[in-house]
Amino acid sequence: MESDLIICLIIIPLIANVFFFFKYIKYSTITASVFDIFISLYLLLFHVTVSNSLFFINDITIYFIIMVSSIYLLSSLFSINYLKGIKTKISEREYFLLLNFFTSSMFFALSINNIGLMWVGIEATTISTILLVVTEGTEASLEAGWRYTILVSAGVTFAFISVILIYYSFHTLSISTLLEERNSSLILKLASAIALVGFGTKVGVFPVNTWLPDAHSEAPAPISAMFSGVLLPVALYVLYIIYLISPLPILYSWFAIISIIVASIMMASQTNFKRLFAYSTIENMNLALLGFTYGSLTGAIILLISHAFGKAGAFYSSGSIFKMVGDKKIDEYGLWRLKFIPHSLLLSSLAVTGTPPFGTFIGEFLILSRILAFSTLQFILLIIFLAIVFISINFHISKMIFKGQRNLSEDKVMGIISLVSSVISLGIGIYILWWVI
Repeated sequence: MESDLIICLIIIPLIANVFFFFKYIKYSTITASVFDIFISLYLLLFHVTVSNSLFFINDITIYFIIMVSSIYLLSSLFSINYLKGIKTKISEREYFLLLNFFTSSMFFALSINNIGLMWVGIEATTISTILLVVTEGTEASLEAGWRYTILVSAGVTFAFISVILIYYSFHTLSISTLLEERNSSLILKLASAIALVGFGTKVGVFPVNTWLPDAHSEAPAPISAMFSGVLLPVALYVLYIIYLISPLPILYSWFAIISIIVASIMMASQTNFKRLFAYSTIENMNLALLGFTYGSLTGAIILLISHAFGKAGAFYSSGSIFKMVGDKKIDEYGLWRLKFIPHSLLLSSLAVTGTPPFGTFIGEFLILSRILAFSTLQFILLIIFLAIVFISINFHISKMIFKGQRNLSEDKVMGIISLVSSVISLGIGIYILWWVI
């Protein structure tokens, strides 16, 4: 029964692609995303866990599955109006075809009980998203797509080397078996270090994250939301599994902190609002990596779920602004005149910067509390640069919302989806605080 549900979760997006030939694929995609939401909620509500020769699903995995299915639904809905009136390199049908393959690949990577096949799933996400990055067909998007292909492919190659070394150490790639065994050999530590570089390329770990601001800023807004909200967390989940097999806390924590420092510095000088949010993703993913590294699992999960909805809302808002003004420049647009976009943009910006009472604040608080118990230096560095992140993003966004006198007209459907996504991140924080109090 449980395995059948997981199989359905993976193949339902692929079944939706059958309608590619009947020109109804955008509606089949939405239907598929709704079915996946119901399956995900069933797994969560009934605490379904699976550990057999084919699948490995634990309590943590289910939260990642919820993230993917939720943003899949929101992005599918948002894409219908977003693609109207935009000149694209690929057709609408091809866009939804690739979106479904992309989602199915993430479900596969999350649920399979084999690190080697996890690697296959991560590689499949790269193959299915290359054309999605260049959908809008601009020169900048083509360059971003090329850079994305080269850097991520190189990273995945390093990740494959780490998989080979793990197999050499255990003679198995079964996750359930690997997590029960103990091996502290030098080869296994090397595998973990290489995995940090390999899978870290997809997670956004410095210095192998230079593709991320380009790809996120040039991809269509709903794809950027999928990238930031769920693709990077899926890659982080795989990296976390390898970390459990061979922990290297000093190496992982310092690479994460350096990544946060670099991202925060870059945010201060950004002039492109999509790149601004892309660097914010780097900061949030590496903060979650610190949570996993220091054992703050609850903090990391809360941060990732809240960030998924908050950052999706940010990119949906960014896409709406881009369609209205035809530019991605941080400028005085006077968005406060509009009905939905100023609220969704402000809420999502507060969400991704860890403002109370958003869920991201609770996640960050738990992670920072845990870090303080291990390293005062790392805690101080994080407080300083997280403050820079907060000031940078909210300063730029406030300028876009509250300054200027432009007469703009928003798409109400896209605005509502943006606002709903942002409000969910706020609702998560309020619910947790209410439950705790």
